[in-house]
Amino acid sequence: MAEQIEPAAATAALPDLTTHRSHAWKERAIAGLLWLCATVSALVTAGIVVTLVGESIAFFRLVSPVAFFTGTEWSPLFRDPLFGVLPLLSGSLLVAGGAALIAIPVGLLSAIYLSEYASPRLRSVLKPLLEVLAGIPTVVYGYFALTFVTPLLQTVFPSAEVFNAASAALVVGVMIIPTVSSLSDDALRAVPLSLRAAAYGLGATKLEVSTRVVVPAALSGVIASFMLAVSRAIGETMAVAIAAGNMPNLTLNGLESIQTMTAYIVQASLGDTPRGTMPYRTLFAVGTTLFAITLVMNIASQWVLARFREEYR
Repeated sequence: MAEQIEPAAATAALPDLTTHRSHAWKERAIAGLLWLCATVSALVTAGIVVTLVGESIAFFRLVSPVAFFTGTEWSPLFRDPLFGVLPLLSGSLLVAGGAALIAIPVGLLSAIYLSEYASPRLRSVLKPLLEVLAGIPTVVYGYFALTFVTPLLQTVFPSAEVFNAASAALVVGVMIIPTVSSLSDDALRAVPLSLRAAAYGLGATKLEVSTRVVVPAALSGVIASFMLAVSRAIGETMAVAIAAGNMPNLTLNGLESIQTMTAYIVQASLGDTPRGTMPYRTLFAVGTTLFAITLVMNIASQWVLARFREEYR
């Protein structure tokens, strides 16, 4: 005869439908909240793009794109305006290139030391100290360049102007060192320990393991950190506006005063720039150019990351 199950025991054996429904409702609420956050981010980006492109189209209806991208004089706020963006573009690239010459080797060597040589205790102290550089306000870097770096440069190069590209490049390079070192360190530490062990088993030294095994294996993340750091250098505003000056000068001499695209946006937006005027529209034309440059660099960094990841998979 089959054993009878007490009603209370049978009820306890059944799943708690109320609890299950409550968990399902919470999961749907969390998914909806995450979707809302992603949608807001996408809508903000789309709004920025629409605003930039809309005003830029109005600008290029009056100014030839050829004249804008090939002109060598930039004076949109004068009585006889000229709209050649090359001086601003060259100034931005001059500062970003100089910053990259400082930040890339220093940041990469710092990452190699933190990943391969430093003890865990020393690493726990050095890495936060290095990343403090990223938390210093950029305006502080600008005045540091103006009051400390520039006088030092003038003692070595008497021809250096008070506002110059070299001083701006130096402080921006120091500013982006944490970007290179932190991202490169993460990429180096992601390399499997088995690769290091195999290299040591073949008789390689620590330097050979670091430079010939670990760095090539993490090359995708390292290059991506370089490109992201350069993108930040191109988009830097206050430090460059204070240290490099506001002289749109088409030059490769780092001791002369220049003006970057971001510095022009600061200069023009602080003055009386009525909506709908040409000076107002130049802000969006320059901003669109800057946005396109940084977008291309970010896309390139993602492509490099994916490409090298496939090679080492």
